[in-house]
Amino acid sequence: MRVISLLLFVAQLAGAQSVTVTVARLSDKPVLEPGPVWSSTGLFNPAAVEHQGKTVLLFRATDSRMISRIGYAESTDGVRFKIRQTPIMEPVGVHERGGGVEDPRLIQVDGTFYLTYTGYNGKDAQLCLATSKNLIHWHRRGVILPAYEGSWNTKWTKSGAILPQKVKDRWWMYYLGTRTDADGKERDYMGVASSTDLRHWKDATSEPVMPRRPGAFDSRVMEPGPAPIMTSAGILLLYNGADDSLVYGPAWALFDRDDPTKLIARADRPFMLPELEWEKKGVVANVIFLEGAIVKSVTDTSIEAIGYYGAADHVIGAARLQINVPAKSGRP
Repeated sequence: MRVISLLLFVAQLAGAQSVTVTVARLSDKPVLEPGPVWSSTGLFNPAAVEHQGKTVLLFRATDSRMISRIGYAESTDGVRFKIRQTPIMEPVGVHERGGGVEDPRLIQVDGTFYLTYTGYNGKDAQLCLATSKNLIHWHRRGVILPAYEGSWNTKWTKSGAILPQKVKDRWWMYYLGTRTDADGKERDYMGVASSTDLRHWKDATSEPVMPRRPGAFDSRVMEPGPAPIMTSAGILLLYNGADDSLVYGPAWALFDRDDPTKLIARADRPFMLPELEWEKKGVVANVIFLEGAIVKSVTDTSIEAIGYYGAADHVIGAARLQINVPAKSGRP
């Protein structure tokens, strides 16, 4: 196990306290690589969950035509995985055919798994939902945040990370929305939506919940990672940032425990960046994209988790995350 770094991030908002993240890769090699024909060019960007004593990854896979499917792999030790030989989700809907089903994120509520994913028809990307009782057979619930119809996002919608508990009798989901800025350039921002039933969602704000910082590591893309975690300091969201050169790395943001639309603090740099050869070179260069996490322990001031990330859009890596959060909420 190789410790990369211990990084202390100074929060960007006045009065907010810092979060520290220690990262240790579990292996210098990918834990999953392209395999069957339907994953011949890429096996990456996994959701993660513990189920029946095993670590389960639901991952995006691409074939020789770059059509995406969602596959299933399981492990007893979190490092050595066995891949199910057929995908669990194929692109069949009108909003999926031509591009595929991409980038799953996963929570479990009252015995039901809720899977958000991107439906891509080769032209438009839209945030979709499916539900399951066993992680294998899925019931599609359709597009939950249509593209081009948001309160501020005028282009695509993607990447829904749902908080697995209610706040003020509502469910909350951070997501990516794309809009054209005043300078004529398209950029990906973080939005938040709410729901009363986990199936029907609406924008909760009229603007992105995280403002853009020109020249920062997340100046081009701010995209949610795994499901947010409730802590004493606030709602902790691990998200993926990309700069204007499209170098991707994960970071953190804190939102108010009682108001998921209120940003308290955010990192000023990622806690992990592409370092190994397979993280720097692949289908898309220089990408670490954290999408799945198995939370091992949570206290008032610390979280221990195993994070699973897509690397260069072709393989999956794993890392141990030790996250220390402030003891108090950080509210002014």
